[in-house]
Amino acid sequence: MTRWRAGLAVASALACLSAPGATTTTWEVNGYQDFLRGRMEGLTLTRDGRLMLGPKLDTLFQSDQAEIWSVARAADGSLYLGTGHRGRLYKLDASGNSTLVWTADQPEIFAVAVDSKGVVYAGTSPDGKVYRIETNGLGTGKATEYFAPEARYIWALAVAPDGALFVGTGDQGKVFRVTPNGATGVGKGEVYYETGQANVTSLLIDGQGRLLAGSEPNGILYRITAPQKAFVLYHAALPEIRGLALAADGSIYAAALGGGAARRAAAASSSNTGNVGGLPTVTTSITVTDQADQQAGVAPPKPEPSKAPAPQVPTASSTTSTVEYAGGDKSTVYRINPDNTVEALWSSKDENVYDLAVSGAAVTFLTDVQGRIYRMNQDRRAALVAQAGEGDATRLIETPAGLLAATGSLAKIVRLSNSTGSNGWFEAPVHDAGAVARWGRITWRDSGRDSASGVSLRTRSGNSSRPDATWSDWSEPITASGSTPIASPNARYIQWRAEFSGAGGATPALETVTVAYLPQNTPPVVRSISVTAAPSVSKTTGATASTAAAYSVTVTDTGDAPATAGTAAQTISRAGSQQLQIVWQADDPEGDRLLYSLYFRGEEESQWKLLRANMLENTFTLDGDQLADGRYYFRVTASDRPSNPAEFAREAELVSAPVLIDNTPPVVTATLARAGAGFEITVDAEDRATALRRCEYSVDAGPWLPVEAADGITDSPRERFLIRLDALPSGEHLVVIRVFDTAGNAGLAKVVVR
Repeated sequence: MTRWRAGLAVASALACLSAPGATTTTWEVNGYQDFLRGRMEGLTLTRDGRLMLGPKLDTLFQSDQAEIWSVARAADGSLYLGTGHRGRLYKLDASGNSTLVWTADQPEIFAVAVDSKGVVYAGTSPDGKVYRIETNGLGTGKATEYFAPEARYIWALAVAPDGALFVGTGDQGKVFRVTPNGATGVGKGEVYYETGQANVTSLLIDGQGRLLAGSEPNGILYRITAPQKAFVLYHAALPEIRGLALAADGSIYAAALGGGAARRAAAASSSNTGNVGGLPTVTTSITVTDQADQQAGVAPPKPEPSKAPAPQVPTASSTTSTVEYAGGDKSTVYRINPDNTVEALWSSKDENVYDLAVSGAAVTFLTDVQGRIYRMNQDRRAALVAQAGEGDATRLIETPAGLLAATGSLAKIVRLSNSTGSNGWFEAPVHDAGAVARWGRITWRDSGRDSASGVSLRTRSGNSSRPDATWSDWSEPITASGSTPIASPNARYIQWRAEFSGAGGATPALETVTVAYLPQNTPPVVRSISVTAAPSVSKTTGATASTAAAYSVTVTDTGDAPATAGTAAQTISRAGSQQLQIVWQADDPEGDRLLYSLYFRGEEESQWKLLRANMLENTFTLDGDQLADGRYYFRVTASDRPSNPAEFAREAELVSAPVLIDNTPPVVTATLARAGAGFEITVDAEDRATALRRCEYSVDAGPWLPVEAADGITDSPRERFLIRLDALPSGEHLVVIRVFDTAGNAGLAKVVVR
């Protein structure tokens, strides 16, 4: 009965402490944020988290250039493309035909503008100059140096209604107004406004002909109404105002981000082979303003234009190549209403918004993560309309034929078609099962339906965190949700791919995908075992025994002598025995709860003896007297049974280093003999378990005096010591000798010298 009750108690404890271990687990992908972490092509991700076929992306232009930095649209519908890193200007006509118009001496064309007469202006960097290009009917053009502002970079160009050209520069943050200088064809420029910033990164003419200028590194948007006269529309919390767009009601959309100008400057520096060692690039610093003022849209005071304040960042002496902004968000899209109130519409900690376009009540913006194109309607909810699949994207252009996007890597212009594509795909991010896993079934749903029509899924698996040549091939398509187990081999990592087809009038959509798997149970690890001695605790009183004998003496003030007859002698008891405290450390990779069993065996024994089984704690106390003198080993086994089915439970063990148990003090004998005028005591000591370590003696309860072994060193279980006593006072003397073994046990002997 007793044994049955103990077993029941252990079983109940295990049930209470059981935690998930090697049990079936699911990986579920659903919702807008989950799908954003994947890759897609030909699909749209709605704000409510549904994947469906999206607009077709038609490639209108592709070249061997690295970047399309700038795009300007002419009145006839043609586009002029400024590229890097070979400084080429292309024309893309309304029919989709492309022509190389001009090649600059500088590697980067960061800014392009076209006036009402079809004259093209191109700003080159890093030796900032503006060129005027008149094209002929064949598409090629003649370029003339139009204006040299003595600035390192030309970041932005804008043509005013009166034909004047505004030039935004870096690294002195000036805006120039340039007009033709008579019949020479060369522009005459003057400083229109000094921002006090390092760079003027964007320019736009608003509906009333006023100039809007975005700057870096303090993220300030200016509205400039006259020479050296401006109003700060907004001071963003991010370093750079990158993109500007104007709505029909006069509202302004602005994209703020961190480090964009520095990235372009670094590109210009690395591509400038004519300058040994490259040019210095722009670095940014961030001026922190009062957060309450920022939230209220209150702009900080701008320096007086007449004082021409110096830029707030290092310029010519800087050698920093790029900048990472350490703020909370990486980019933000703002709407500045006609009454100057400001709303933050969208923000991201992962993506940079590089450009904006407005069409009716919708604003579209382009990011640098796989060329994503988002659209936000009046409901202020951004949907991922398309993904160009490129590692970079720079410009958006709204045209009557549709929305165009300029992408990087290989410079391309793609157009979002007004029609829905017939197919597309989505790749989920790689999932880590934590250990090699057995795959179950993959299921998917769309808006409550168990299987989405027109959707099939494939899987692949591997044991490296990123898919590479060691991964399995994509499996055959699974066309019905949960119809068959996943065929990919057992592994630690898995990925799935959804393929969409609109054939036969299907309208495929996907809302949730679930993968079931059983991870391999990893065994626990016993990391250490330590055995230490501790004073014993009385089982009756709970008091800790002292390491020395305890006694008391009663003193009275009666003056009476103590009784000498009929009174029993007081017995001084031996100190309480010590206890052995065994402590171990163990853990489980999955965090499973563990059960422990503790065993021991003597050095000359062959079988382990169980001290205690099924312990939840990792410590055990044993009375030292329960083990005779000798060397012992302790073994701890750890099992993850509380968290796993019996057939999957794993076990690990560790054996301690040998532990010496020595409870017996040395045996000490002493022999007294005269030696001339003094005495000599011969002490023989022997210990059964350990070597002797120290011998000392005391005369008449005086201080202890050390004695070394007769052979010169005390290092064996049996030793002889010689104590010589000279010039003792006459009378009787008590000599007490004590010898210690390695375990600290003391053996004593006494000699009376007369």
